[in-house]
Amino acid sequence: MIQQNVSLKPYNTFGINVNAEAFASVKTLEDLKTTLKNRPSKILIIGGGSNILLTEDFEGLVLHIDLKGIEVCKKQNETTIVKVSAGENWHDFVLWSLKQNLGGIENLSLIPGNVGTAPIQNIGAYGVELKDTFVCCEALNLKTLELEIFSKEECNFGYRNSVFKSEHKGKYIITSVTFELTHTKHQLKTTYGAISNELLANGVTSPSIQDISKAVITIRKSKLPDPKKLGNCGSFFKNPIVPKEHFEQLLTQFPNMPHYPVSSNEVKIPAAWLIETAGFKGKTFKNYGVHKHQALVLVNYGGASGRDILSLSQLIQKTINSIFGIALEAEVNVL
Repeated sequence: MIQQNVSLKPYNTFGINVNAEAFASVKTLEDLKTTLKNRPSKILIIGGGSNILLTEDFEGLVLHIDLKGIEVCKKQNETTIVKVSAGENWHDFVLWSLKQNLGGIENLSLIPGNVGTAPIQNIGAYGVELKDTFVCCEALNLKTLELEIFSKEECNFGYRNSVFKSEHKGKYIITSVTFELTHTKHQLKTTYGAISNELLANGVTSPSIQDISKAVITIRKSKLPDPKKLGNCGSFFKNPIVPKEHFEQLLTQFPNMPHYPVSSNEVKIPAAWLIETAGFKGKTFKNYGVHKHQALVLVNYGGASGRDILSLSQLIQKTINSIFGIALEAEVNVL
């Protein structure tokens, strides 16, 4: 059922109070198709609302995807194929997989958002990306209203990127995602970030996938605010990748700059370090600012507008470019 003039505050993790001209929450594929048949020309798809910054009222239809269900499709020698509906909460799916002793996504614990939006930006954390366990996804073509299947290759995954953020942007709605998870011989990744230190602090020397998930959750909670308590969308910016020559020039001025080689001629630099070095970490502007524990996170302390947050992000980008000659790219969609 389509409602008129609905507040989107409950549907975005920044807690920005803007209105949708028309709004519908769909729970079945048939409902989705029916709603789309008579849709206005302008449409906005929302899942968990964790990767958007709303700066104004939306004139058109906001469609909230609330498709539910987890299905075990097939068990193979060492892996299990699992199909997950787009409206399932991502972290709840991770917890479900751990209860089934299914591995591969434990490092992605506590990432906000829903399963259906996870492939769009190829979510990743602590050395693991969604594409590592991705098999395919089903997506509804907005023009034909027919389901299409996209393989891993067709999704063209990159760093926080996919075909759904480029040539297919705005043309499809992902309705389900299929994963291949391990039920034996789990490939553990503990060397990235502070995972190994957290495991040692807990006296864990032979970690399980459950131990790794607990470590990741502890680390994330220590750095990242809960969106239910403090409006935010997690990491606002991507970690920039710069040419090696540029990095080496910066290193002469900033010898302690952390970095990760990407290729023989490219280096990734943590955006959080850049923002903190520029003096923004913990800085407050009226009722919004930069989180005191994680410089990548912009926060709404209550009542801030989307334009306030956008203005802050642009100030950070301008400052980083001025100091380091690096163009920070936003990870969120600004609407």
